[in-house]
Amino acid sequence: MLKVKEKIAYGLGDTASNIIFQTVMMFLLIFYTDVVGLSPAAVGTLFLVVRVFDAITDPLMGSLADRTRTRWGQFRPYLLWLAIPFGLISVLAFTTPDLSDSNKLIYAFVTYTLLMMVYTAINIPYCALGGVLTAKPSERVSVQSYRFVFAMLGGVIVASCTLPLVEWFGNGDSAKGYQLTMTAMSLFGVVLFLLCFLGTKERISAPKTQKANFWVEIKHLWQNDQARILCITGIFLLTGQVLKFTLAVYYVKYFLLREDLITAFMTTGMIGSMLGCALAQVLAKKMCKIKAYIGLQIIAAIICILSYFIAADQVIMAFIAFFLWKFFLDMATPLLWAKMADAIDYGQWKTGVRITGMVYSTIIFFIKLGVALGGALAGWALAYYGYQADVEQTEATKSGILLSFTLYPAIGSLIVAVVMKWYILDDKKVEQIQSELNAANT
Repeated sequence: MLKVKEKIAYGLGDTASNIIFQTVMMFLLIFYTDVVGLSPAAVGTLFLVVRVFDAITDPLMGSLADRTRTRWGQFRPYLLWLAIPFGLISVLAFTTPDLSDSNKLIYAFVTYTLLMMVYTAINIPYCALGGVLTAKPSERVSVQSYRFVFAMLGGVIVASCTLPLVEWFGNGDSAKGYQLTMTAMSLFGVVLFLLCFLGTKERISAPKTQKANFWVEIKHLWQNDQARILCITGIFLLTGQVLKFTLAVYYVKYFLLREDLITAFMTTGMIGSMLGCALAQVLAKKMCKIKAYIGLQIIAAIICILSYFIAADQVIMAFIAFFLWKFFLDMATPLLWAKMADAIDYGQWKTGVRITGMVYSTIIFFIKLGVALGGALAGWALAYYGYQADVEQTEATKSGILLSFTLYPAIGSLIVAVVMKWYILDDKKVEQIQSELNAANT
């Protein structure tokens, strides 16, 4: 059984990742449209192009990590090597250059692409690290619960501190405020990555006789039908989730007409996420992880649908609905990531080859496709419904923001609930697989 100290150390790595990831999810669109001055349609296209390119690099990074051999292990070294570059590029991405509109768009493409590339290079090994800390199914859920509690803590920091820090640092200059805010957050993130590196230990490795070959790994990956199910789940889950979360700022500012409550609204959601993640292990002990995951997606979809009927003056109800959506949706998150570790064992059991980095990176590839589609849909929806930055929106635009924030994300969760009916790796099956793998290695 892992010590709590090591679970916390592992979780701090995702606090660091989410300081950047959640800032991108919550504020990059509005930073580009309202501070840099880019059009929503251009930003939507930017998000799609960069995030699809970023997703394509994931399997390559996973394969590289599987081939890495150092005295620190396969995956941990990347936390040490890339923490500082990650911090520096994060600041550049939230810097507003004094350029023409077309050159600003080029700058945004270049810096955002670099940010996503370095995020992939540090985050793929970090995610794979969670699959080699322990082999026990219950401990895997526990590790992922700790991880996502600390991940959502990063989200709480971002939601509660970003706009106040932008105002404080910028003193009326939002461009300067965003740049200095990201500088402070990036320094904090670098420290957390280093603590994660120092506080964790890799315990599971590929068989020593296993020879690495990218195309052979791709072949074995395709034979892993349970990993394929998780890939499909990831793309639909994140498309809906990112669409809703990206538009949350616009929903509060332009539909609820309470710009003063943006920070409180986003923070409320992140607190719901953190509490949901904390209770995931309790839920997993009481019922089948697969049934629990399906049920949580259905609940999240119902909350989204009901949110459509919340009027603009029902601010408290809007807060409650957003809290509950994040609570139930992210209670499922540790369960999903524990399933990824189980799918790796399943793949080794089925093919005789263990490809930890490749499986994680491929599932994350589809997750990032979902992130790309969700972010692009947010920008395109704003453009389609006639959004104009920092002006009073038309009723059609407000209705479009409401529709995109509520009903569209519900579709993603419902599709995920259906797809997960084909997932078969419950605890009993995973224990059988691990027993047979251990017998084969002795």
